[in-house]
Amino acid sequence: MDDTTSKVPKYRFSAAPAEQLRELASNPMLARFAESRERLSEDPHRPAYHFVSPEGNLNDPNGLCFWQGRWHLFYQGYPPEDPRQHWGHAVSDDLIHWRDLPYAIYPSPEEACFSGATLVEDGRVLAMYHGLGVGNMIATSTDRLLLNWEKLTGGPVMPMVNRDGSTPPYNVFDPCIWRIDGTYYSLSGGKQTGPGGGWVRGDFLLRSQDLCTWEPRHEFVEGDRFTMVGDDGACPYFWPIGNRHMLLFFSHQSGGQYLLGDYDIAREKFVATSGDRFNFGPAWPSGVHAPSATPDGRGGLIVIFNMNAGKVDDPAWDQVMSLPRRLSLIDPYTVGVEVAGDIESLRHGHIHVGPTTLPANSEVAFDRVRGNTLELVAEINPGDASVIELDVLRSPGGEERTRILYFPATGWTRYFRDTKEGRVPADDSGPITETGSFVTIDTTYSTTLPHIGIRAPETGHLFTQEFGQRTWTWPPPSMPTHLKLRVFIDRSIVEVFVNDRLCVAERVYPGRRDSRGVSLRAQGADAQLVSLDAWQMSSIYGDSPQGW
Repeated sequence: MDDTTSKVPKYRFSAAPAEQLRELASNPMLARFAESRERLSEDPHRPAYHFVSPEGNLNDPNGLCFWQGRWHLFYQGYPPEDPRQHWGHAVSDDLIHWRDLPYAIYPSPEEACFSGATLVEDGRVLAMYHGLGVGNMIATSTDRLLLNWEKLTGGPVMPMVNRDGSTPPYNVFDPCIWRIDGTYYSLSGGKQTGPGGGWVRGDFLLRSQDLCTWEPRHEFVEGDRFTMVGDDGACPYFWPIGNRHMLLFFSHQSGGQYLLGDYDIAREKFVATSGDRFNFGPAWPSGVHAPSATPDGRGGLIVIFNMNAGKVDDPAWDQVMSLPRRLSLIDPYTVGVEVAGDIESLRHGHIHVGPTTLPANSEVAFDRVRGNTLELVAEINPGDASVIELDVLRSPGGEERTRILYFPATGWTRYFRDTKEGRVPADDSGPITETGSFVTIDTTYSTTLPHIGIRAPETGHLFTQEFGQRTWTWPPPSMPTHLKLRVFIDRSIVEVFVNDRLCVAERVYPGRRDSRGVSLRAQGADAQLVSLDAWQMSSIYGDSPQGW
């Protein structure tokens, strides 16, 4: 085998926290990162408050975890002197302000360090990841900032080729890891043969007592009727959420997704009961890519995604991380989605707009609300309007604009019944119905620049009632009285959180310097803007509130 040793400078740090801080203060790589960030910040499409690699591009987020009072984000980085995947590393006190740290895990004996997950134990953190060309690897770290990593066995613990030269009957690819009663479990993501010979998602369970030898078990998921032929199960993350479990993964066809269900520990099976997507179109261009997730300590999950580029002539840096999202279980069938971390610490320049009538079929522009690094919080009573449209990154003449569209009560219908436990899925006892709504990001007119890969409109679906609620009006409403939008605009990324139930996100590339306006429109009938609050957003790379 060719020498796979990385050409990137590697530093060994002291174990004592105070010594580590002194060493980081004079570390040449961190000085290089700071210079690179300053130089690249001149790009008008480079986000100010979404994490971007300090140099070169990035790919999947990896190994998100909380260790000794801080959040750690790892990611596939591409150092300029050796542009194979290394695990980049950043640390945060609040999930929003990130400090760069030196590369954490370097190739050798693997050809590159692909995706994986971490497991926090007493006294150490395990990182299990795919080592290109050799198999799945495990590295460990014990120091306060997770700067020093050692690879178990010095080679793959889950090899791609058995000792006898045979190939395992399961994919050896992106892994995740957890532990129950002294036994370690891992999923190795991939695919399996499906209808018509096409592939379908596959995530294969293995278990170990010592982390070095892994016993294959079986395909982990039972009852998956929620993914498509052509999907695969890359970048799996399997964690509890509320009193259930969630499997997050990435499909190279369809982007980030999840399955929700129940973990049958005795049978070592995950029984899926529902599923949904974080990306509502193809993975490329400009879509939500792979997840990295970790428990939040309150029964929910924190998840971060990377967002794919949309430029055909893609510059070297043009992938970014989403804002962190908190996923929670609203009821056994409903997942909540809201922004996580201290995002409010970035706000300044507040503007408030009070109650305003949105006359039917007429655009209302808000001249005081402008910018390309904004947070918007809008509460709207749709009334009888058929569509509510919020345009952002809008040029004065409308030549460029990114459209956010809400279609109330035009979605799918679900059926449930009334029991003493609350609302549950219907049987033959007489169902109550609820019709969902659609939310779309339409980037058709988001740019006048050439060489931009425009996505078809990105449409997510949400229900607004909970199966588990115990009080409601009769008949139950099909839509909320008010639509609540929380919109984050950061130069080339727009993320829209809707009623804490849904997030739709895309990359956009306005070409005009004056594409900074905001407007609202109600189609078909009047609607009422209850309130609109807007803030300019600070960069996460300047002075931050956190300290070591």
